[in-house]
Amino acid sequence: MADSKTTIDTPTALGDLFVLDLSRILAGPTATQLLGDFGATIIKVENPKTGGDDTRGWGPNFARNTDGTATDLSAYFMAANRNKQSIAVDISTSEGQAIIHELAARADIIIENYKPDGLVKYGLDHATMLKKHPSVVYCSISGFGQTGPNRTQPGYDLMAQGYGGVMSLTGDPEGVPTKVGVGIADVMCGMYATIGILTALRHRDKTGEGQHIDLSLVDASMAWLINEGTNFLTSGNAPKRRGNAHPNIVPYDAFEASDGHLLIAVGNDAQFARFCDVIGRSDLTADARYRTNLDRIEHREELIPQLRATLVTLTKDDILQKMQSVKVPVGPIHTVPEALQSDQAVARGTIVDVAADDVQGGRVQLLANPLKLSRTPVQYRSAPPRFGQDTDAVLETLKSPKPLK
Repeated sequence: MADSKTTIDTPTALGDLFVLDLSRILAGPTATQLLGDFGATIIKVENPKTGGDDTRGWGPNFARNTDGTATDLSAYFMAANRNKQSIAVDISTSEGQAIIHELAARADIIIENYKPDGLVKYGLDHATMLKKHPSVVYCSISGFGQTGPNRTQPGYDLMAQGYGGVMSLTGDPEGVPTKVGVGIADVMCGMYATIGILTALRHRDKTGEGQHIDLSLVDASMAWLINEGTNFLTSGNAPKRRGNAHPNIVPYDAFEASDGHLLIAVGNDAQFARFCDVIGRSDLTADARYRTNLDRIEHREELIPQLRATLVTLTKDDILQKMQSVKVPVGPIHTVPEALQSDQAVARGTIVDVAADDVQGGRVQLLANPLKLSRTPVQYRSAPPRFGQDTDAVLETLKSPKPLK
């Protein structure tokens, strides 16, 4: 488990950046948390009428106050909001809008995820803000984007996974289309947003010119259809839902052993020969129907039942040892506790302890950023903030000409 104290005094790559975060839920907060992890100052603007970011109330799991009562720090909220300051500002008021413009005048980046045109009535939309603050990078995240026939439709992760096609590929072939178990459309959209923001900053630093980034959950979801999307574009055939199997590699699936399930991914013909040899099925290698990967794809329906019949007679440990001994990709199917408590997770610092003096135990445990930079590593400077906890301090800072970085 990593300790946040070990990284606070190291150099930061983005320490000179100030991000004005008008986003909530997951996609926008994911992007701003990534920027904050590398030193950017993130001021998260939350609505006092609603008690802040919607996810603050998305239980049932919450950090606890020292007296045992629930805080407004839900596990969901904490997953995407470390290294940020929270201010309570009502942007529907002239006073609130003035505060946002004061902050925008000092900001390098503004990120929002309102519906298209939703900020026009407040004078906080990208066209207005870029006119007044031409060097700012303004990123808009929405369900379907700023253009197109569905631009006004709301966008949640579930809808994006459905509209973008990935649900049609996920789940049992005979079952219902199934979403990925976490909000992957939001998370990937947040990652694309981060890349777009850093790209726009590179341009800004060379020219002094800011710009607008228009990004949608659905666009991002279609982009990460990857090989299945390109399979369709190349062949004209709609990809099929295959459960854990792979459209372009055989065998590549979850298989049942005598004491549970595990994963086997045979990536090439040499691996297939070694795989068959160690499980006592060299006869399959000799069969012309299975000699190459293209052959195995064509005869998938005949091959896989034979492999299942053999593997189910072996234990998981036996299969793992046999496959690892001949360097054929094999692995367990961990539960979340097993994954996060594994020796690999411990060695890689997958869980980080962040000090939080006002919660029970004085700390919160969070999932670490996976990026490991040798000179400017991730910093875990602060736990996810309570709603509005930094309002007074930030507003006081606005009275000074000093930057908020």
